[in-house]
Amino acid sequence: MFAASLFVTVQFALHAQPIGVSSPDGKTTINIVVKQGITYSVSVDGKTIVEPSAIDLLLAGGVKLSQNASIKGVTAKTVYDTIIPGVAEKRKKIPDVYNQMIIGLGNNFSVEFRAYNDGVAYRIITRFANDITVENEQAVFNFIKGSNIIAPLVEKRDGVDIYHTSFESVYKHTTLDSLTTNDLAFSPVLVDEGDIKIGVTESDLLDYPGMFLRGTNKFSLTGEFAPYPAKERTTDEEYPETIVTERAGYIAKTTGNRTLPWRVLMIARSDKELPGNDIVYRLASPSKIKDAGWIHPGKCTDEWIINVNLFNVNFKSGVNTASYKYYIDFAKRFGFDRIMMDAGWSDYKDLFKINPGINMDTLAAYAAAKGIKISMWTDAATLNRQLDNALLQFKKWGVDFIMTDFIDRDDQKTVNFYERIAKACADAKLMIMFHGAYPPKGFTHTYPNNIVRESVLGSEYNIWSDKPTPAHDVTLPFTRMLSGGFDYEPGILENATKEQFRMINGRPMSQGTRCHQLAMFVVYDNPLQIFSGNPSQGYLEPKFMELLGSLPTTWDETKILEAKVSNYIVTARQKGSNWYIGGMTDWIPRDFTIKLDFIEDGDYILTTCTDGVNADKYAPDYSITETMVKKGDTIPVHLASGGGFLFRLIKK
Repeated sequence: MFAASLFVTVQFALHAQPIGVSSPDGKTTINIVVKQGITYSVSVDGKTIVEPSAIDLLLAGGVKLSQNASIKGVTAKTVYDTIIPGVAEKRKKIPDVYNQMIIGLGNNFSVEFRAYNDGVAYRIITRFANDITVENEQAVFNFIKGSNIIAPLVEKRDGVDIYHTSFESVYKHTTLDSLTTNDLAFSPVLVDEGDIKIGVTESDLLDYPGMFLRGTNKFSLTGEFAPYPAKERTTDEEYPETIVTERAGYIAKTTGNRTLPWRVLMIARSDKELPGNDIVYRLASPSKIKDAGWIHPGKCTDEWIINVNLFNVNFKSGVNTASYKYYIDFAKRFGFDRIMMDAGWSDYKDLFKINPGINMDTLAAYAAAKGIKISMWTDAATLNRQLDNALLQFKKWGVDFIMTDFIDRDDQKTVNFYERIAKACADAKLMIMFHGAYPPKGFTHTYPNNIVRESVLGSEYNIWSDKPTPAHDVTLPFTRMLSGGFDYEPGILENATKEQFRMINGRPMSQGTRCHQLAMFVVYDNPLQIFSGNPSQGYLEPKFMELLGSLPTTWDETKILEAKVSNYIVTARQKGSNWYIGGMTDWIPRDFTIKLDFIEDGDYILTTCTDGVNADKYAPDYSITETMVKKGDTIPVHLASGGGFLFRLIKK
């Protein structure tokens, strides 16, 4: 890691207003005013994109950041740094270049601002000797008139308050001022001001509640935080879940000498700049895992979505030893690293009460002999109760990756649960995936063994809804992915046009073409991609599965070649000397010409998987071809309605 910094400290008189900090390229400026409080605004290319917006923090006892606010001093710093991520979601080297300004205020508060070329951020700093109780934080985002928004709105569930959510929603496209005070979104959201698009989210969420965004009936959003859980109970439902029955009159109790999470505005002049933006990762606390060499991303299978509905086999399929051996054989045959044993391998409420159809010792030995790892699903409430013994048992079975599910909260107590579980798993050298979870918000930088999270409306919804449309799929790289990778679980092999789609339990189909599903393995950030298709169907299409199985899941570099929010995306990823290009469209057929001007000199073996000539009527139709190409060549490609494509370029 290389870093260079320039420090400047200036003492300001009380009347010295305003002050500001600009991005390294000088095109983005944060203007700060301290006068009976503190406000900030943001301009890009000389045009205001964020109107003056208030920052405040209220502590118990009436202590406020804005109370008698005056500038005690300003420290400025320029940083040129490079981050080497523990797990390379987008790239193996992350430039971290920014200008920073810390404004010291009265009442033991400071506010730190950073200006990057691709975004801005601020966070509150407290300097109290003793613990503090945070009653509330004011985080206001005032945008220009006429702004539109794409936001995942929370749908209140029966029997619990609005802050209980799986963070899985469709994205509403609307004018920002149409969001009322009844509308609550989780981040990231995308604000569209025409020439500029702004992703609103947070980073470095530790020991503090996550930030929701409340509508205001105006062109603004205001941060909202789940109050601390005063009382909880664990439900007795099929999948136990710990819910809050009473909330306290504050949002956090925490150490008094700390930094709070970053409030982040990601800035893009073109849609292509959004999916590759990794500012949220850059802002997070450095890794707490000193040696991440034991973390092994890759590809995994999952049986839950298809309900273990296998065919062309000589055994009764289901949650049993024979079926999981079949999955292990499939993984070995097609280049997968591990299989998932999803919900059902044990009693949901007791991880040591194994399903009688399963012999774990037999499976563990069989997987080890094949060089395939076993991964395990858990219910979060059960894992929390049985954590220490469960991790010991997993290690005995050779497990290196677990999933835990049904968390559905982000209050301070729950946020601390994530860190406790991630740390315990890191100590045991286990990777962890959270489902029913809020987006990573930089946590994968701090704990790279938290390989990915769900927090997305993905493949499983095809079982019971028509929500995961191709338009939804091509919205995710510009919204949810801004806050980190996600576990969509692509690869469904039953595919349908809009008219043909049906919800069938045990035989789920996806909307859009087969190549649309395949492209997700390249377009979506996820270092541990999970294939949700039926392996029995996969065995019938070995050439397709060999191509899918050959795809990396971590990347040396990421380039977005073509993009329009909610319409289409074409992403190029580099791994070593090779390149992988994936493209997806909504229901509108599209044609692209891919110019290979970004690859190195030399000859490449190009394998293409594109929508078949009849994919507009028969969505599983595809064509696989192979040819030779070199730098500068152009490749035309047609995407059917709901279509996609994948190119693999292997350097000779």
